[in-house]
Amino acid sequence: MKQLYIKQKVFSLSGKFTVKDQQEQDVYYVEGSFMKVPKTFSIMDTARDEIARITKKTFSFLPKFLVEVNGREVLTIKKEFSFLKARYTIDAAGIEVHGNWWDMDFQLLQHGEIVGEVGKEWFSWGDSYKVQVIDEEMESIIIALVVAIDCVKADQAAASSATSV
Repeated sequence: MKQLYIKQKVFSLSGKFTVKDQQEQDVYYVEGSFMKVPKTFSIMDTARDEIARITKKTFSFLPKFLVEVNGREVLTIKKEFSFLKARYTIDAAGIEVHGNWWDMDFQLLQHGEIVGEVGKEWFSWGDSYKVQVIDEEMESIIIALVVAIDCVKADQAAASSATSV
């Protein structure tokens, strides 16, 4: 089992942050495309090779995020039509998300087996998540999913603040 930590910089306009291991060494680099259409996030390994890409689909009635890992689309997060509260669904081939993913407290299962767990670190500056990778073959998919959910949450927060002005 491997533990990774995702900590975003609170005031980072560029959307750059790192994923660290237990020894606080950088394991992955995440870079967002600030002010570009479509909005994308690249997840790169220590050699700066892209292992995953998250893209917000631009011409869609409701927000939709596509996640590719190693050039293959593995999951989609899309907003459902709802009048009262924002609802999203995660469509992933063979992967199930159990728990409260909106509050970053969930398990990832593949074929009924737990492959990863995510928990929000509450006493930290900015958004920090502890990610336990149980099946290390699923590591890049797990990291991509956590970053994608965080992108969806940031997009929803931006949309909510824009409509409340």
